[in-house]
Amino acid sequence: MAKSRKNQSAAIRFGPALKALFLCLLIAGSAIGYVWQKGQNYELGKQIIQMEKKLSQLAHDNKKRDDQLAGLRSPVMLYQRARELGLVPVQPAQVVRLTEPSFVSPDNKYSTREFAARRADATTQ
Repeated sequence: MAKSRKNQSAAIRFGPALKALFLCLLIAGSAIGYVWQKGQNYELGKQIIQMEKKLSQLAHDNKKRDDQLAGLRSPVMLYQRARELGLVPVQPAQVVRLTEPSFVSPDNKYSTREFAARRADATTQ
């Protein structure tokens, strides 16, 4: 014979209700997570667009300053700026030429032009 409802335990009676509640909470949590994730994607997309605009502006400013620097380094501009400051080209009499000292030790078989080779030998001894 079938058992009466009075004899059934509380866990058996509330089991389907708890399963339905858990399933509803799971679906609601997933929906809230999905909406939050879409909002994050939207915000990150806006940030990317702002950063790309800023990068474009910085590249434009960099190009403008490169062109300005090239203009300031040009020989014509340098000559004009030197004239404004009162500078004149150097006269040949103002140039002092220094000769390289010729030091040759008796035990050194290398020429005076091979400074690196002479120093390398001196450090290995």
